[in-house]
Amino acid sequence: MRYGTLIIASAAALALAGCGSKTKTTSVDNTTIVSSETGTTNTAIPASVPLSPGQTFANAAASSDAFEIATSRLAQTASTSAAIKAFAGRMIEAHTGSTEKLKAAGAAASPAITPDPTLTTEQQSALDSLKSKTGADFDAAYKAAQVDGHQKTLDAIKAYAASGTVPQLKTFAAGLVPTVTAHLNMAKGLKA
Repeated sequence: MRYGTLIIASAAALALAGCGSKTKTTSVDNTTIVSSETGTTNTAIPASVPLSPGQTFANAAASSDAFEIATSRLAQTASTSAAIKAFAGRMIEAHTGSTEKLKAAGAAASPAITPDPTLTTEQQSALDSLKSKTGADFDAAYKAAQVDGHQKTLDAIKAYAASGTVPQLKTFAAGLVPTVTAHLNMAKGLKA
């Protein structure tokens, strides 16, 4: 029920802010919501609380889509290869569609799950590394990132499709297996 407390406190803070009151403020950190006017404290969910398996999977799928889109947008401007640019365009379209399907599956779950597309440290590092490359070096690194990313995604969706706990996300994962397999094979076949 801590989620309910957080939602109620957030809604109250927004309502107060929306009324134009300049004397009421709310400060937020990772663990508490404190009203400076009343001094009341509502404990939010600590960052150390583990996520549900469904939320963990949804976040991994969302960050995978975000990584593929970000690296592929970069490839459209940084690559010197027409084949890489064409592949990148397909990845942007496919992963944008996948993101929408993931959001719909999460919304249909009970309770609803909102995917967090924040890149993992490893994904952010790979993206940052790609940004420093040009020409053939960029193309080779982009291909390697696509093969690695799609392999990890394929492993994750197969595992969740087999033993996931949220039916809507299991269906989403199972439906993606052929598409991610095809993307992995296309990435492996890229000439960098």
